[in-house]
Amino acid sequence: MNKLLEVEGLKTEFKRAGGNVMAVAGLDFHINSGEVLGLVGESGCGKSVTSLSIMRLLKGTPGQNAGGHVKFEGKDLLRLSENEMRKVRGKELAMIFQEPMTSLNPVLRIGKQIEEPIRLHLGFNKAKAREHAVHMLQLVGIPRASEVMNDYPHQLSGGMRQRVMIAMAMSCHPKLLIADEPTTALDVTIQAQILDLMKRLKEERSMGMLLITHDLGVVAEMCDRVVVMYAGRVVEEAPVKELFANPQHPYTQGLIRSVPKLRQKVKRLESIPGNVPDLSHMPQGCKFAPRCAHVMPECMTTEPELLAVGGEGRKSRCWLTQQSEQKGGSAV
Repeated sequence: MNKLLEVEGLKTEFKRAGGNVMAVAGLDFHINSGEVLGLVGESGCGKSVTSLSIMRLLKGTPGQNAGGHVKFEGKDLLRLSENEMRKVRGKELAMIFQEPMTSLNPVLRIGKQIEEPIRLHLGFNKAKAREHAVHMLQLVGIPRASEVMNDYPHQLSGGMRQRVMIAMAMSCHPKLLIADEPTTALDVTIQAQILDLMKRLKEERSMGMLLITHDLGVVAEMCDRVVVMYAGRVVEEAPVKELFANPQHPYTQGLIRSVPKLRQKVKRLESIPGNVPDLSHMPQGCKFAPRCAHVMPECMTTEPELLAVGGEGRKSRCWLTQQSEQKGGSAV
């Protein structure tokens, strides 16, 4: 398959009074054309920072790129000028943000916000841009699309605002869509509708998608492959079915065990002990070692590399799984 996006050694740091902290520390992954890649992990692991780094939307914040490459169709986005990046952003590469109420301009009507990127990237005149915007709102299942064009964001429900965000992101037919927690603030019924909509649009347009979420149920429903992040690093990568059937990294195992099972009687939900490490005071070796039930002496002193384990497309950053792979056994 053709690699649409290749992230190689991506590093993003944030300036602070006590010294810079590395929020994303050498990230590596790729997305193929027509593929959905899930990016999962606890809050604060660097998922959203990764998406903003790819889109180059950290300007004006304490965050800055500190190294690596983000190649989109072979073109390194981190080396483009701001004018060149603006031509890519919104047209070939689009994003659905986590909270639509803070992403939509509260003082502009919905129609104006959707029409702007259409006129900019597709070169449509005002009348044609409005017609296309109405069509996009209809495509994402918004009733009274022509009337909604004249509404302000606060006049719409959360589900309607999220549909507007999807319509805006899809309006210029992007090749890659980044969706950052697209269903977090929505009730279960609306979540299912939004996910079905995104899946349908993805299939109709054969576009790639980076789906950022902490919901493993959404991952199982939507994704082809999964990248698991912890403390700004990839700790495991696998095809979605293999990840759930046989997780290799202890952190991934903990995440999956913490999901409640409908047909299983459990007195208490399982949890991963401890807390995510402070970015300014990271452990010396494996960053998950202080919370890991299988910690070994080498885990406390040397951080393992992300290496291939198990079947094709599987990787893990863990001394235990790598030693087990050499012996031909199971990690735990």
